[in-house]
Amino acid sequence: MTKRHQGQRIAILGAGTSGVEAARLAVADGAAWVGVYDSGNPNKLAPVVEMLEAEGIEAVTGDAALRAAEGLDLTVVSPGIDTRWPIAQSFAATGAQMIGEIEFAWRFCHCPVVAITGTNGKTTTTELTAALLTAAGLKTVAAGNYGVAFSEVMRGGAEYDVITLEVSSFQLETIDTFRPRVAVWMNFAPDHMDRYDRVEDYRQAKLRIFENQTADDWAVLNAGERPEAGQARAVTFSAFGAPADFEFVEGAIVFRGGHLLDFRQAKLKGKHNAENAMAALAAIQCLGVRLDSVIPDVLGYTPPRHRCEWAGDFDGKTFINDSKATNIHALASSLRGQEAPVVLIVGGKNKGLDYSEVRESLPGSVTHVVCMGEIGGDIAAIWGGVVPCEVADSMDEAVQMAARAAKPGQTVLFSPGTSSFDRYSGYAERGDDFRRAVAALVG
Repeated sequence: MTKRHQGQRIAILGAGTSGVEAARLAVADGAAWVGVYDSGNPNKLAPVVEMLEAEGIEAVTGDAALRAAEGLDLTVVSPGIDTRWPIAQSFAATGAQMIGEIEFAWRFCHCPVVAITGTNGKTTTTELTAALLTAAGLKTVAAGNYGVAFSEVMRGGAEYDVITLEVSSFQLETIDTFRPRVAVWMNFAPDHMDRYDRVEDYRQAKLRIFENQTADDWAVLNAGERPEAGQARAVTFSAFGAPADFEFVEGAIVFRGGHLLDFRQAKLKGKHNAENAMAALAAIQCLGVRLDSVIPDVLGYTPPRHRCEWAGDFDGKTFINDSKATNIHALASSLRGQEAPVVLIVGGKNKGLDYSEVRESLPGSVTHVVCMGEIGGDIAAIWGGVVPCEVADSMDEAVQMAARAAKPGQTVLFSPGTSSFDRYSGYAERGDDFRRAVAALVG
């Protein structure tokens, strides 16, 4: 590995996975000194500090981390650190260049990158893209905001034909020269308003995925939104009627008018997942992969847990776990992807989202709503005039209420439309609890 930072002093902000792996990459690259700074609780961070110091990496936590190191050549910011926070401002004042972990790892990358961003669908699309590239005989790895950190991949030293990256707005905020060969824009909707002052700030952060691309690169775009993609050549997709290169027609994915595959035979379900599949197909085609060679792999692909996955059947009713729907756009996409009116279980943490946005679209899509969590009562008040709503005090009660309200042949869709942190450690724990409650009902 060529030494790019030999003899330098490098500070890493954030002691999470991205920060730790960036620190290890800096050490492997010959940095003279590497320090990890995190202003979080020293007691909680003690195991990480012990691990880093055993590897010869200095670690500073708590209030002490707010005092910037001296003589720095570079500061690398983890995506969980807002550059407006005191810790970041302190290090910015040193005058040393400040970049993000994605940009830092990019400096070591010698192969093309497929970078996938969007408010929703990017994890499924990232995983499917990597699976299809592998099926086509190309060596890749899914990394970034999904899978392993980009820095860990680069430190490993393996040779890849292409890197498949999921990239969040937080990661794109701090790029400099990062230039994906293929940049994929899944969709955009308001989210992370606890990080951004305006929706437009969030959008502009995501749009940075295109800023260093040239006419030799590709932009895969949701045709229903068609963002400003700069100089890259565009390929478009849509499952919701917008004219595009990849379209969804009577249950089939069509490419420029030609039938490609019958999506009804796929394990992925719903129109929103058809868009995920189209985006992945477009991305690999940009890299020269023949689409007909991977059709069996698209049909056989099993989606990640908690993303419109089957959770069980009871009394002629199907239960679907979409716990990963942590914002209103994901909820709306999940509803649009269902074939028949559903009974919906919704709610969780109150993070300031506007549920009136989808109120008028509920009639015809939803016959009954069970609201739960911190925001449950508020949702019931907002939606109660257009669809019957009731409030549950627990997951078990929510599942039982939904089962009573659903008719045979209907789907009970658990798509919370917000985060889980009012009661759970994350969407995975919440989804597992839903699956447990369904299993208890079926049993």
